[in-house]
Amino acid sequence: QLKLVESGGGSVQPGGSLRLSCGASGFTLDHYAIGWFRQAPGKEREGVLCINVNGDSTNYADDVKGRFTISRDNAKNTVYLQMNSLRPEDTAVYSCGVNGYSSNCPWDLGDFGSWGQGTQVTVSA
Repeated sequence: QLKLVESGGGSVQPGGSLRLSCGASGFTLDHYAIGWFRQAPGKEREGVLCINVNGDSTNYADDVKGRFTISRDNAKNTVYLQMNSLRPEDTAVYSCGVNGYSSNCPWDLGDFGSWGQGTQVTVSA
């Protein structure tokens, strides 16, 4: 069973930075496209960024352009989400998912699954 584990969340002030990590248990990530998602209180889960097996990224959220980047380190079996210039509206539970259908980033976010438990990011003064 594919299982993902997120870490790196926390509380920061506006303008601060965090780096989230997405690791895998029982399988290697380098065969899969991995997506980062977030869910704010009272809202549905939304896609943020995805990275394919070649390291190319796909952006799902316009408001993170220029602030968030996604990367992968196959040697560490980890995908990262670097978040800079954080805003209060970035507050959410961030989780990662696997595209089990393709090594590329899909436009149908329903292709992602095997969610981890998520990590809380809180941005406030």
